[in-house]
Amino acid sequence: MSSCRFYEADFPEIDDIVMVKITSIKEIGAYVQLEEYGNIEGMIPMAELSRRRIRSVQSLIRVGRHEAVSVCRVDKSKGYIDLSKSRVNREEAAACEEKYQKSKQVHLIMSNLAKKLDMDIEELYQKFAWPLYKKYGHAFDAFKAAILDPEAVFGEFKLEANVQEELMHLIARRLTPQRAKLRADIEVVCAEYQGIEAIRRALKAGEAVSTETCPLKITLIAPPQYSIATMSIDKAGDLLLMEKAIEAVRKVIVEEGGSLKVTMAPKAVSETEEKELKDYMARAERENTEVAGDDDMDSGDEI
Repeated sequence: MSSCRFYEADFPEIDDIVMVKITSIKEIGAYVQLEEYGNIEGMIPMAELSRRRIRSVQSLIRVGRHEAVSVCRVDKSKGYIDLSKSRVNREEAAACEEKYQKSKQVHLIMSNLAKKLDMDIEELYQKFAWPLYKKYGHAFDAFKAAILDPEAVFGEFKLEANVQEELMHLIARRLTPQRAKLRADIEVVCAEYQGIEAIRRALKAGEAVSTETCPLKITLIAPPQYSIATMSIDKAGDLLLMEKAIEAVRKVIVEEGGSLKVTMAPKAVSETEEKELKDYMARAERENTEVAGDDDMDSGDEI
């Protein structure tokens, strides 16, 4: 990765929380590099590693590991920085990690752009990336916004056509959300007189939980097994939505005198798992020798 700094400032300010990479550990403390600031060096004195008594430095830090630290002193003339790990709480460390990961993604895009077009990376940063940090709070957020409207983000910078084209290609490749297949498997049974219709009503109640961004599809695997599936770009939120769908099915089928059993909790599934399901459904359909009535559903039917 290019050694160019991530941000416009050459040095962090006192009390900033920054991410560092541990390069060596000595008796007086740990030496580090600040990747976000062009790999300038800094040191965490032993007394600033922890507020508690240190029995083993290795239990706190290791060479090669990244740590969130607070800036205690900056000597710009010597290019040296004193840092503290003990002054950073968990919330600050988590926020620092999030910012660092965003900045790293931006830097990878900028590095690849500079390499691809044989241009100076710092010149590119000065032209549009650092101004975007000021305007959007973080260039990462600006790049994400550019996926939907490139001109709204980059128009003011009047980038050369080849620069903007390659930049958008890199942004789309790295920052466009990747869809994941989510699935849950359930068994729904009802031995009452209107059992089939009761199951249909219950499954439709589950599908009704769908949202515009997360449409749920319930498909018969083989009686009494059904799958609930969706393509997701918000894995955590959509897994919760699938849980709600299962509860909606359960509520209706229990009221109808039936029952529901979850055989596979909602999760992201691999292509291999999907192939195994399709193979199972095809096998079940071949083995099903019963004569289907008008109200019966064949394996693979949607509700």
